Amino acid sequence: MLRKAVLVTRVLVYAVSIGLSGLYRHVLLRANYLKHRISPSAIKVPGGDEEVRNIVIVGASFAGYSAARVLANSLPFLPGKDYRLVVVEPHSHFHFTWVLPRFCVVKDHEHKAFIPYGGYLGPSPPGVLRWTQDHVVSASRDSVRLSSGEEVPYAFLIVATGSGTGSSGDSLPSRVDADGKKDGIQKLKDMQLKIEKARNLVVVGGGAAGVELATDAKDKYPEKKVVIVHSRHAVMHRFGPALQAAALDGLRELGVDVITGERVVAHDAKSGFVTLKGGRRVECDMLINCTGQHPASQLVTDLSPDSVLETGQIRVKPTLQITDESFPNVYACGDVAEAGLPNPNGRSSMRQGMIAAENVLLAIQGKVSRYQYIPHFADGAIALTVGLQYSVAYVRDGDSELLFRVRDKDITLRSGQAWSRLGAKPFEDDTSNLADGDYNPVRT
Repeated sequence: MLRKAVLVTRVLVYAVSIGLSGLYRHVLLRANYLKHRISPSAIKVPGGDEEVRNIVIVGASFAGYSAARVLANSLPFLPGKDYRLVVVEPHSHFHFTWVLPRFCVVKDHEHKAFIPYGGYLGPSPPGVLRWTQDHVVSASRDSVRLSSGEEVPYAFLIVATGSGTGSSGDSLPSRVDADGKKDGIQKLKDMQLKIEKARNLVVVGGGAAGVELATDAKDKYPEKKVVIVHSRHAVMHRFGPALQAAALDGLRELGVDVITGERVVAHDAKSGFVTLKGGRRVECDMLINCTGQHPASQLVTDLSPDSVLETGQIRVKPTLQITDESFPNVYACGDVAEAGLPNPNGRSSMRQGMIAAENVLLAIQGKVSRYQYIPHFADGAIALTVGLQYSVAYVRDGDSELLFRVRDKDITLRSGQAWSRLGAKPFEDDTSNLADGDYNPVRT
């Protein structure tokens, strides 16, 4: 009991420290903005006599978007510096991936997974930020090449490309394989319809996405046969025994058939069966692959092969610079980086993005990068849904575990809060988003 009390105290202290750190950053950005309004001449707008140098961010999910916010709101206030931020992001909208397993099952909320870009960046003078919806296909020592063929030179590069399924098939429920909002919504609707029509649903993979989708599907359609197949001997195997047990209990309470220590080796859609490695055949008229993500690190693999681990993650220093000393101006953050966190998530990615951006600002001023990402056990906290009504909150510190089950009445999993935090009016039916070119929002 004492160990749990200590664990709760440590989590609360950490949450307060992170909150105060975020408040400090907000106060600084707000002070700069007020200075801008009071004395516009204090703002540095690129395009003067000096050569404009680019800071390129590749990817604008949790890590990249956070890095962009810090830089867009800080570059104009660096005296004597002429830098421009270039963000290259293939998606038209921010994909709120946490809700995807739920919206693969539950209808009429799929649009809430796509949050308009822009509002989170705050005010920015003309010429400071260029936002480009495109794919970066290659990187050299001093530039990146876009799929359009354009070469974009950089003085600093932040790789925040995240992770993907690494296959040509449908990436749901972990990712939406669509750059546009309309296409993304349609893919979710297609998945909802397939799940609704399926009689025998087999989910492969017992991580968070697999457990959440399987329990949601069984909760909404109790008449269906839902089977989850996991290659390890416990679902949620990357976490501690308490969460493993809670996840298993939640699956079984809803009536999901759990098969562990097995792999699917064949799927015969015509006959309606999957075959497991051990020889068992399981009825299946719909198979959903939830076997995990692969870091999207090809850019750094081409640039510095020794900086990429066999897992695909990029080796980084605590400052989030890649470990190759010949590239002190290249950073990596978020899921794509090996930053010492066993179970990366959006919260830790946002913190990494801010730290990488702050170190770039130091480097621009000729200072040593001193901000470090030090993994904390609370960064690995998780809220796992087990059906449409309950979730399990869990955190682990070494051998100590803290877990409690709560009723969750919000079917959208607090999507509205995510929209507000990212500077968007919740669920507003936006007809446009950031266009290619200069970003110059109007703020009152």
